[in-house]
Amino acid sequence: MKQKVHSESSDCCSCEHDHHENHNHIHNHNHDENHNHDHNHEHGGEFNLKNEILPLVGILSLYAPGVIFENQLHNTFYSIGEYLLFIPAYLLSGWSVLKTAGRNIVRGRVFDETFLMTVATLGAIAIHKLPEAVGVMLFYKIGELFQDIAISRSRNSIKSLLEIRPDYANIQIEGELKKVSPETVNIGDIIVVKPGEKIPLDGEIIHGNSQVDTSALTGESVPRTVRIGETVFAGTINKIGALVIRVTKLFDESSIAKILDLVQNAKSKKAATEKFITKFARYYTPIVVFTSLAVAILPPLFISGATYSEWVYRALILLVISCPCGLVISIPLGYFGGVGGAAKRGILVKGSTFLDTLNAVSTVVFDKTGTLTKGVFKVVEIVPLNGWNEQEVLRLAAKVESHSNHPIAQSICKAYGGKIDEFEIRDYEEIAGYGIKAKVENRVVIAGSDRLLHREKIYHDNCQLEGTVIHLAVDNIYAGYIVIADELKEDARLAIQALKRMGVERTVMLTGDNQAIASRIAQQLGIDTYEAELLPEEKVNAIEKLLSTASKHGKVAFVGDGINDAPVIARADVGMAMGGLGSDAAIETADIVIVTDAPSKVAEAIQIARKTRKIVWQNIGFALAIKGVFIGLGIFGIATMWEAVFADVGVAMLAILNATRAMK
Repeated sequence: MKQKVHSESSDCCSCEHDHHENHNHIHNHNHDENHNHDHNHEHGGEFNLKNEILPLVGILSLYAPGVIFENQLHNTFYSIGEYLLFIPAYLLSGWSVLKTAGRNIVRGRVFDETFLMTVATLGAIAIHKLPEAVGVMLFYKIGELFQDIAISRSRNSIKSLLEIRPDYANIQIEGELKKVSPETVNIGDIIVVKPGEKIPLDGEIIHGNSQVDTSALTGESVPRTVRIGETVFAGTINKIGALVIRVTKLFDESSIAKILDLVQNAKSKKAATEKFITKFARYYTPIVVFTSLAVAILPPLFISGATYSEWVYRALILLVISCPCGLVISIPLGYFGGVGGAAKRGILVKGSTFLDTLNAVSTVVFDKTGTLTKGVFKVVEIVPLNGWNEQEVLRLAAKVESHSNHPIAQSICKAYGGKIDEFEIRDYEEIAGYGIKAKVENRVVIAGSDRLLHREKIYHDNCQLEGTVIHLAVDNIYAGYIVIADELKEDARLAIQALKRMGVERTVMLTGDNQAIASRIAQQLGIDTYEAELLPEEKVNAIEKLLSTASKHGKVAFVGDGINDAPVIARADVGMAMGGLGSDAAIETADIVIVTDAPSKVAEAIQIARKTRKIVWQNIGFALAIKGVFIGLGIFGIATMWEAVFADVGVAMLAILNATRAMK
């Protein structure tokens, strides 16, 4: 339970004893330092396929005639015809690579992919292999185009999420409506949202009824009906009726602002595999350069008949083959696709590192209320005792609970329905994990769990009641109890079944509710183990115990609704929160936010993580295997520069295409 544990009866044996008890473009994976091509979309603009293809057409118009008429051009005076066609084509296709390589050398960062390509192609020109030199740069540029197309597609789900950012608010000033930026609206201001408009800020409806489309945030296609007194959230769309809303949060503090910030900054938390590739490239590239140097110099010294021109050419081939483009580009793109694909399904992942951790999850721990159950409580029974009647018990319970925002407290106030004079309530005290104590109508009233009665030494005979129960006592005399009902979420059982099918070893439920309720729900859902009657701090202890007993490589995920589960969410290996379109603690504390509030999304998140990791390692294995084969062929003189181009750019293109599958 959150905030206070209402429904927990103590595990008392006798009632007479006290109870003891959170891309700048995908090129930022260090690739931006090495390769900073000037596509406008890197600087915040839109990717435009036409603008990218036009330069390629120009390069091909020079390159194709050069290849077709190579012999004739080569036989011109000093081969001037060959140079007139191929050098412009080389500069047009490779300028960004040459510029980046030069800039990095000046900065002291010599060994990178642009350096390899620059040395290889300039060397090819020096030994008069102009078509091959241009081919390397041209096909690299084509590979970049495929990469940018893939990134553009991968960004679509993120982009669609960012487009829900409201552009304006209709603020009511002296009876007139004025369009202003949402950032300028203050708490308490009155705004009007017309049919078809986005709701610009979080607020409470003070006039009007409507239906609100939350699909942009949650993926849910069915609009939600809203009425006076209900809270609506920024980024959702008002469908049919005009709404007058009192703003309850500044724009920067609204749920949508925090979600947007979360998504935009997800790239900052890289997976271990991404970090490994960056480190790998740092050692790999110098080894390739010095190996190529050895291939160029040593064989002519020791092998009879070997010529420098032949072995320099082989060394240049080795340089081109060895470019780590496929790895450097496709691995971050794979993770980016995984994060984007998850966002498209209402699962916001704060960084690729959490996708990696999800792969190793062996234990999934659920909170109960608001996570496995709807958290929508309703009074189903009132049992008065010791001379009190039902209406009196409900009235006093509603008054003492009126200051609490706990769902159970709100359900009691709703059942009462009468007006509550706040001046009648004095000395209000909320006792975490137990209940509430206050002075109401000049009488000391306590409302809460069975263990609260034991704490206050109030005699009663109702220790083992089944269900969510609020006990009431007035002036130390037991006055009766109220039974509250909560429903299971529709997909809760399917969620547990899906996790077990995926091979998750343990499913656990932690709750502040009593043993009887916890046992019944665990049995209904097929949960392996549960712990009941937990105070908030005891949930942290329970997670600590699960972490210590998890298998060596197994991780523990905790799924909660984010209201008062923040310490537990933070402590787990992976904290997952039901976003609830308004739970700030969920958005800020959790590693993964499930916007749709559906527990079945937990299994879906793990499935996305597993698929993403599989794709990433497919790319690593494929790229290294192909390059290994072609490096051998290049050293023995079997592979030409054209095969080298395939081994470099071809592998990169295939890896990029494979990485885009993470979106699906």
